[in-house]
Amino acid sequence: MIPLKAGWRNASRRHLSFAGTRFAPFLLMIPSALRQSGTTLTTTARRGYHRPSIAPKPSFNIKHIREHPELYSQTCLDRNYQQQKDYPQQIVQKFDEWKELQRNARDYRQRIKEINNTFCINSVRAQDDANLLQEARLLKVKIASIRSAEDACNERIEYLASRLPNLTSGKTLIGSEPRLLGYIGHSHTHPEATDDHTQRDHVRIGGEFDLLDFTSAGTTSGWGWYFLKNQGALLEQALIQYAISVALKHGFSIVSPPSVVYTHIADACGFQPRDQGGEQQSYAIAQKEEGPKTNGAQERNPEKCLTATAEIPFAGLKANVMMNKKNLPLKIAGASRCYRAEAGARGAETKGLYRVHEFTKVEMFAWTARGRERAVFDSMLAVQKEILRGLGLYCRILEMPSQDLGASAIRKVDIEAFFPSRRGKNDGWGEVTSASICTDYQTRRLNTRVKSTSSAQKYDFPSTVNGTALAVPRILAALLENSFEKFPDNDPVSARDGDKDGRSGHDSGGGGDGSSRGGPDKINIPEVLRPWMHGFEGTIFKPGNP
Repeated sequence: MIPLKAGWRNASRRHLSFAGTRFAPFLLMIPSALRQSGTTLTTTARRGYHRPSIAPKPSFNIKHIREHPELYSQTCLDRNYQQQKDYPQQIVQKFDEWKELQRNARDYRQRIKEINNTFCINSVRAQDDANLLQEARLLKVKIASIRSAEDACNERIEYLASRLPNLTSGKTLIGSEPRLLGYIGHSHTHPEATDDHTQRDHVRIGGEFDLLDFTSAGTTSGWGWYFLKNQGALLEQALIQYAISVALKHGFSIVSPPSVVYTHIADACGFQPRDQGGEQQSYAIAQKEEGPKTNGAQERNPEKCLTATAEIPFAGLKANVMMNKKNLPLKIAGASRCYRAEAGARGAETKGLYRVHEFTKVEMFAWTARGRERAVFDSMLAVQKEILRGLGLYCRILEMPSQDLGASAIRKVDIEAFFPSRRGKNDGWGEVTSASICTDYQTRRLNTRVKSTSSAQKYDFPSTVNGTALAVPRILAALLENSFEKFPDNDPVSARDGDKDGRSGHDSGGGGDGSSRGGPDKINIPEVLRPWMHGFEGTIFKPGNP
């Protein structure tokens, strides 16, 4: 953080050679921290900001913030981080306070040095001896007080810097409206408004084909959870294997991450327990608050949470690691379970698989040298496009605006698929993947470094890039809705059949079970998934049909 240049270590070594004199006790009264040339920053819970001792020590670019406070304030406004807009100026003020404390401390140490020299070189009268000792004691108290004030300034600066979002790329539009970059697939795959898809969403289809069960999940776990059954469960595994196979083809190594992380790791990645509106974001794990004692002091157990995305443990994989620049870019991918507390209010826009509390996702993550982010970013977009194109989904690609960026990202591109059931919301488009460039936001907070080739500094902080290869629930929902075929001669199933919320899982409409005139309804399985469907070749029929 900010070095405390006490300038006392060398002086103390010289004068402690007089340990046999009556003046040695005064020298030994000086706290050891004040004889060090640097200080290790630790934060305390009493000031509302706690970083456990085991957490990676962050290295914020305080100098850049101090030199460009208006830039960081404007970034906060552009991203709708209203609460943080004054933080850059507060950092400048706190740094000025710290410099004033440093000046005072230097003056006090200089005076202590003069007193020490007086005792060591000159003979003084007893009264002067007592006066000088009293002055030295008072100076010692003042220096200790300054040390505490310096720590407070450092802690506050670190907290303010940790809450600031990353800067914004020049390619990112300021505001709330995204920019259309292009499409994936062909417009003829876009179901027409007259198609029966408008009355048949994935919840109803999944229930009729015995692929999804929301009712039982509501009993066991509550709203926002689900059972995948039969071919629905096989489709989940097939989607995972397909996404991994594409990632491998594009040079990603496979890693299986843990689903539990320390909250300070999640925070360092830009994921906080609550969002700007105070809504709960992650699931905390209950545990004993008191941890082991260290040097007689009671420590707190570092808090843990369930991972919202594999991006978090992937980033933590290289925490406190000095990477070899020759190994960059390092690209990894893997499947994991993800947990989101903010599944949203119950309603038509969030029903079914579109917004859930727990799901499987294949995530991509990479470390790369500064200035080389674009190549890795493009490779992740290529993986996403290949996966969605292979599944036959009709999608659009969007450059996301500043107000849609997470704290860590300077740029984000989303891909949205068409969901017939969501035609009344955003014209049917819904996000299925995203990719973000985070520069050194995460590596500075996780102490991930690469050896520098510059003689001016020992190491650099690499950039990170992340992207969704495939999130199972939304892709599965899009496949069910877009790959479903209702035999033309069968009577259409109206919205009144079954439970409006689609939870009954039964079809009471005439001919809807495929047993009446015409032929069976079916779901076509994309060819790229068939190798992992274990005998279910290309079609899923309703139970009881061939």
